[in-house]
Amino acid sequence: MEEPKISQKSPIPVELKEGETYYWCSCGRSGKQPFCDGSHKGTSFKPLAFTAEKDGTAYLCACKHTKNPPYCDGTHKNL
Repeated sequence: MEEPKISQKSPIPVELKEGETYYWCSCGRSGKQPFCDGSHKGTSFKPLAFTAEKDGTAYLCACKHTKNPPYCDGTHKNL
């Protein structure tokens, strides 16, 4: 099984808008972290589509090992 590339070992704060759909990079290869730019092509990874539940700052996982994607759960502290 392929392992995702660790983009960085800290979350990325992003401003989300309620009702908007975003595509979180699950492979770690995107140049537009934490969002997908299509760099997963040729791998077994797919972006994770999610819709923001409210306006505001969210901390999205950049290590790609969170158990609560796309949100950071602190897993990066153990990598």
